[in-house]
Amino acid sequence: MAAIGKIRSWGPVLATVIGLALFAFIAEEMFRSCEATSNERRQQVGEVLGKKISVQEFQSLVEEYQDVIKMTQGRDNLSEDELNQVKDQVWQTFVNNTLIEKEASKLGLTVTDAEMQNILKEGSNPMLAQTPFVNQETGRFDVTQLTKFLGDYKKAQQTAGAGDVAEQYTRIYNYWKFIEKTLRQQVLQQKYQALLGHCLLSNPVASKMAFEAQNQESDVLLATIPFNSIKDSTIQVTDAELKAKYEEQKEMYKQTVESRDIKYVAFQVKPSAADRAELMKTMNEAKQQFEAGQSVAEVVRKAQSQMPYSGFAISRNALPADVARQIDSMQIGQVSAPFETKLDNTLNVVKYINKVQQPDSVEFRIIQVSSETPEATTKLADSIYTALQGGAEFEALAKKYNQTGDKQWLTSAMYERSQTIDADSKQYLNTLLTLGAGETKNLKLSQNNLIIQVTNRKNFIDKFDVAVVKHTIDFSKDTYSEAYNNFSQYVSENKTLGDLEKNAGKFGFYVQERKDIYNSEHNIAGLRSTRDAMKWIFDAKEGEVSPLYECGNNDNLLVIALTKVHKVGYRDLVDVEEQVKQDVIRDKKFQKASEMLAGVTDIAAAKAKGAVVDSVRQITFGAPVFVQAAGSSEPALSGAVANAKIGQVSAAPIKGNGGAYLFQVLNKKEREGAKFEAKEQDKQVSQQAMQAASRFMSELYMKANVKDNRYLFF
Repeated sequence: MAAIGKIRSWGPVLATVIGLALFAFIAEEMFRSCEATSNERRQQVGEVLGKKISVQEFQSLVEEYQDVIKMTQGRDNLSEDELNQVKDQVWQTFVNNTLIEKEASKLGLTVTDAEMQNILKEGSNPMLAQTPFVNQETGRFDVTQLTKFLGDYKKAQQTAGAGDVAEQYTRIYNYWKFIEKTLRQQVLQQKYQALLGHCLLSNPVASKMAFEAQNQESDVLLATIPFNSIKDSTIQVTDAELKAKYEEQKEMYKQTVESRDIKYVAFQVKPSAADRAELMKTMNEAKQQFEAGQSVAEVVRKAQSQMPYSGFAISRNALPADVARQIDSMQIGQVSAPFETKLDNTLNVVKYINKVQQPDSVEFRIIQVSSETPEATTKLADSIYTALQGGAEFEALAKKYNQTGDKQWLTSAMYERSQTIDADSKQYLNTLLTLGAGETKNLKLSQNNLIIQVTNRKNFIDKFDVAVVKHTIDFSKDTYSEAYNNFSQYVSENKTLGDLEKNAGKFGFYVQERKDIYNSEHNIAGLRSTRDAMKWIFDAKEGEVSPLYECGNNDNLLVIALTKVHKVGYRDLVDVEEQVKQDVIRDKKFQKASEMLAGVTDIAAAKAKGAVVDSVRQITFGAPVFVQAAGSSEPALSGAVANAKIGQVSAAPIKGNGGAYLFQVLNKKEREGAKFEAKEQDKQVSQQAMQAASRFMSELYMKANVKDNRYLFF
């Protein structure tokens, strides 16, 4: 009994211990769940209608789009600006497709496989003309070529050791899958837009009104009191008037995406006089070595030129513009003096080696030959070449060795901008460029042999063999270190915006301002590599000052102060006060102008009151009239004139954007040559309806709860 009593006496303590243990267990699970949710959120590039896209998914789409551009344009890489454009396009495509798919799903709209097959058979969609499957004779997409390619691709995938042929087939296949996917998305959007557009129907009354709005012209005698003739200093605006005007047009100031205002100091490090002198020494040495006849490839390599020497003659379009201009005034064999190009901030030395005429396009076909040993490869290649010389069919031999032997085109754009070309590629390209049409060659490379037959050559153009030493005029480590120390001292000694502004001049800096930065932007102050600074801006609180950022091309220093956060919703009156004030001033100027014109019943009397009088012809309801005296377009005036009769004087002043107006209609007539054709006008009104329907995407976007977090990752 004593033991039971003792246990009972510990009851409250035990209950507390058990409760704390349960709470700790639940809290731990909640923490894990929150942490998992937070980690998931940190990996999300964005969200549309609840559909999330991860970093990995987004990057995969970006790489897919990049590959398409590289293939279609013959590019090896994209610039940072081009890559940013790709990311924007991929994001916009994701948003648009998500919105359309949701709406189409509600309506039961789909694009069936049968519809896709019909589109391919018809071959008229513009996207299909961008594929490699275009009949060269008709210039139209040929579905039989696509079918053949897909069959060949499947075979190539199953053939071991297909090497570069299989890789090339894969690139084309991936490109086709992108076109097919994009085409399906495009067709679905067109179907939705067409359905929406056909909800906006025309009728005879609307068509007649639209015709009259475009073609009924009025000539008027116009009296104008320009608002700019009334001095702003004569207008007094109270806080109450500002608030009332703000409330009246508050919807104009609704913000759907958060933005932020900043003040910042950006400093670009530039090369010193000593830095320029050192670079000029390098350029003069390169010039002397060129003139001494040293190997141009070695001179370019040792000088660490930004433009490597390939040994190929290339077309003028492939040369940098400054180099192309330079050789215009040079003779073959000549070496230029060092010259500066402001556009890309470089010093340059050019050696003009040769000019040749070569085809811009070469049609050819190949058979790749590879066997167990180099000797066996050589023997097999020799036998194939001998058979071809003896009259054997190229395609038949290619198929014998599990290859297609299809003809393909090589254009200058495919190789001229390559930064590096290995020995095999150089030998391969030289063979294609020097063989005549109908000639065949057995080309031995380091790993295999290629049987190459050129079938056609087109568009012979001038090509130039030039060696270029091109160097950016850059700063030295010492120059950068001195600039960094100065900027770092400025940032460390000034921890508030007030101090940054007060002391900027002492350090040789000045503070700039930028309003309404959105997280969809790719840079700050036009500088590259500012993603960390962008993340700081959208994580900071008003009044905070950032750390020092190194950005740009490693040549800029940046510090930022966050001055204002504009949340989603209505902008504060203080943010739009100047705009609201101008609207109030315009209202008051109209009121003053109306008082000047009070009791006026004809244009002559208006002129006596100080109005500017002029005749204005061919005013239509469909287009706002531009009034020279006020310097503005006036839709309200066009509407009032269209509603008045011949001889009528406007009963009261018309309020415009730039002035107050009285008018008298002198004449009304139909535009010369205009004839109402009901069917044609119905068609035009319907097209206008379709154009209006095309703006549906912005309406869907507004309701989609779009979250764009790209700035966190890219």
